[in-house]
Amino acid sequence: MKRNLYLLALLCLTFSFSATAQDAAQKAWEEYMTPGEMHKMLSSGDGNWKYDMTMWMAPGADPMKSNGTCSNRMILGGRYQETTYKGDFMGMPFEGISVTGYDNLKKTFHSSWIDNMGTGIMNSEGKLDPATQSIVLMGKSMDAASGKEVMTKTSLKMVDKDNHLMEMFMVDNGQETKTMELKLSRVK
Repeated sequence: MKRNLYLLALLCLTFSFSATAQDAAQKAWEEYMTPGEMHKMLSSGDGNWKYDMTMWMAPGADPMKSNGTCSNRMILGGRYQETTYKGDFMGMPFEGISVTGYDNLKKTFHSSWIDNMGTGIMNSEGKLDPATQSIVLMGKSMDAASGKEVMTKTSLKMVDKDNHLMEMFMVDNGQETKTMELKLSRVK
């Protein structure tokens, strides 16, 4: 009889601990999956934009210029922003897609980029710099000319609600070289 009471008490304690652990896990999961202030900030860029792009193929080289349009929209319940780009580059049609999100657990932004000028996927991760109101992402990309992977830095600055600036840099031994600049203006 004493043994049965012991087993019953152990079973009740295990069930109580298990239910508490499940409640905590569910709460943590809900916090992880719920869009927050950073997602709201991303969504403020939803809509149609035009851009002017300046690109440098090498340090000191003359800049190449092109322009195009892009469209931003939040997807998957406001968790990620998908951006589609269309324009021209070096006399060829250009298309690109990025997906940017904010990871509530890691407290970092993440971005993936693909375009029709290559076959790789560039992934970047970074944080919001409150001083400049820029999302600064570090990543890796393939350099077709050298055939090697290079470090990249991308800065996404929300100048105001209708103007954004994206700058990209190649990073070699801590030295940053600006390779691209997009000046974006909201289409009204």
